[in-house]
Formats: sequence, structure tokens, C-alpha cells
Amino acid sequence: MLKLLKDLSPRQWMALMSLACLGMLGFGMYLQHVVGLEPCPMCIVQRYALVLVAIFGVVAASSGKKALQIAGILLVLVFALGGAFVAARQTWLQWYPPEIASCGRDIYGMIETFPLQRAIPMIFRGSGDCTKIDWTFLGGSIANWSFICFTCIGLLSVWLLTRLFKR
Repeated sequence: MLKLLKDLSPRQWMALMSLACLGMLGFGMYLQHVVGLEPCPMCIVQRYALVLVAIFGVVAASSGKKALQIAGILLVLVFALGGAFVAARQTWLQWYPPEIASCGRDIYGMIETFPLQRAIPMIFRGSGDCTKIDWTFLGGSIANWSFICFTCIGLLSVWLLTRLFKR
């Protein structure tokens, strides 16, 4: 099994990584729409990072040109680092919550209080509390697991870049 994974090309790795990102986004949608967990602003930023990682992963996977593969993997690395930073910050806030947490507002309150052109951007910022831990798996919160996933994507990107530069 390990030899099979090692023999995958950078394009195949990027395709698998993009599928994994789409799976994580799908799970986030499941937690939001089926389980009923409201995403916080930091969760929304991490979702955007996952979308961008998946898009640039597909670009790198679909290109036969080495330069485009390297550019795509570099962009994946940049957005994975950004996502890891936000997830690490959210983890910090969960471990050491501030006295007053103000991550977002109630969606209905925003629509009633503000004109629609101001309310719509506010909705996409998320409305949950960034310090609240609503869900855990094996003792880790969503932010913890997000940090681990972004870190693995970043490490995979660095490894793939070294493989491409060695060729």
C-alpha cells in the first residue's frame, strides 16, 4: 500500500487532495444543514481556503505542464498555510476564550436591522461563536481537525514541490 502511494504522480496526488477537500467541505455542509451547527466567521474563512485549495489542486492535477503544476501546488501551499493559521487561531480561542466573545451576529437580526446590501455580506461571515466547541471527534474540535488537515495539505505540497524540482 505504501509503495502504491509513493508511486503516485504529483498530478494524482493533487487530484486526491482536491477530492479530500471536497469531502471536508461536504462534511461541513452536513454539520451545518443536517446537524444544525452554525459556522463561525473563522469556519467560513477556512471553508474559503478549502475551496481555493481544491480549485488550485484541480488546476495542478489537470495540467500536463510542469510550470503550471508548480504554480498550482504553490498556490495550494499558500492557501493551506492561510487555512492552518486561521484554524490555529480558532483553536487558541477555544482553549483560551476571551472574556467577551464577539465573532458574529444573529442572521435574522442582521436582516431586520440592516439594509439587504449590508446584511448579505454579514451573513457570509458566519454567525456562530468562534470560541464554542460544538462537535468533537477523538477529543479534537473542528478547528483542531481543520488545522491538522491544512498542515497535512501543506506538507504534501512541499513534498510534491521537491519531487517536481528533482525531475
